[in-house]
Amino acid sequence: MALSILVLIKSNPLETHRPTEGLRIALGLSTGSSSVTVVLLAQARILLTDDTSDVVDLEILERYLPVIQELQLPIVVPEGSATAFLLDPEFAVQEVSQSGITSLLCQADRVLVF
Repeated sequence: MALSILVLIKSNPLETHRPTEGLRIALGLSTGSSSVTVVLLAQARILLTDDTSDVVDLEILERYLPVIQELQLPIVVPEGSATAFLLDPEFAVQEVSQSGITSLLCQADRVLVF
């Protein structure tokens, strides 16, 4: 049975490389037999906007975002994110309640936090 992996990204991509690295790792894991879901919290949601010019490791982000978009890697954000951030609609983004995100965390076989 394939594992379900949840990559939780909560760090601010304007301050650290960790969010970009989390997306890169999620993409790599998605090529295997496991199901991968990315959860973006807080300022990490900036990664899916057009306002990424100040993101740490921008060149890595620009290399991997188109592949994430093309593969339609599932991305979960908290409800209300579309009004707080101008999220690119080309990504497979789903807004989920806080309790729904908690359920995803509890149900995953593995959780990686960035």
